[in-house]
Order: sequence, then C-alpha cells, then structure tokens
Amino acid sequence: MSVWKRVSNLFAKPEPPKVEKSMLHLNPGDICEVSLVTYEVVGRVHNRARNAVVLTLQDGNQVSYLHIEERETLQFGLYQAIDGRLDNPEEVPTILELDDTTYHLEEQYFGHVTVMGRAPFRQGGEQHVWQYQSDDYHLLRVEWQDGRFMLYEGEEVITGDVKVIRAS
Repeated sequence: MSVWKRVSNLFAKPEPPKVEKSMLHLNPGDICEVSLVTYEVVGRVHNRARNAVVLTLQDGNQVSYLHIEERETLQFGLYQAIDGRLDNPEEVPTILELDDTTYHLEEQYFGHVTVMGRAPFRQGGEQHVWQYQSDDYHLLRVEWQDGRFMLYEGEEVITGDVKVIRAS
C-alpha cells in the first residue's frame, strides 16, 4: 500500500454504523421472535397516519397477527383470527360478548393502509378498525375493508418479549 493511500485512510470518514431495523419496519421475509416463538413475517399492513403496522406471522402452519403501534413507546398485541360475523360497519356495537367474555370498545379509527405480502386484505385502501378490551385484559380487534369484516382475538405482549432475529 502506498504512503499516499495510508495517509488518505487516516483522514477518511468512518462508515456510519448500520441502524438495526425495529419491529415497526419489518417486511415479508424477515424473521422475528414473539414470546419465545420464532416467526417468519409473510405479510404487512401499514397505516402511516397512526404509525402502526399489522404483521402476518407464520410458524409452520400457524398464522398469527402482530399489531405494532408507536405511541410514547412501541405497543404490541398478538392476535389469532376468529370466526364471527358482523353485517354493517355502521352498526358495530360498543360492547361485544364472545364465549362468555365481554369486550368493551376502547378505540375506533379509520385510515388508508398499504399492503405487502400475504395479509387478510389483498390490497390497500380505506380500512376501519375497532379495538376492544375485556376486564381480564383480553383483546378483540375488528377490521372492515372492501365490504368484508375480519375478527381477531389476542393479548398484549410486553416489549421485552419481542425482538428482530433477521431483517433484510
């Protein structure tokens, strides 16, 4: 190596360290761990206005949904799709009872979402969401988009139980 090259290396700026991807920025093909279970991210629904995503996670044949929203801190909810039927988005009740559990409406919102990979709704657009919680802290999520409802039941996940394993 020449003397000039060595001197120029002394004054060269070091490369900035790579910023690790957070859970909020994972895409299909990435790997994460939630409550000691390793999942592949196979889909992503992003609501930019709320800085929130719902990741479709797959572990073998089991499909789960991780709702991530950044408020003061990142908040996580892990859901499973459930069977249920509602007829009209104008008539979603504030109290729902499922399997002897009463859920109370906590939050209702709508916004434009973008979709990547495999997700319950194949394309982006206007999505309405109702989030419920029971007295024993179980969660219920209702989504309506393109004339179709999806219902999910789940629970909150603490931040320490969620981590990125591999991000592209």
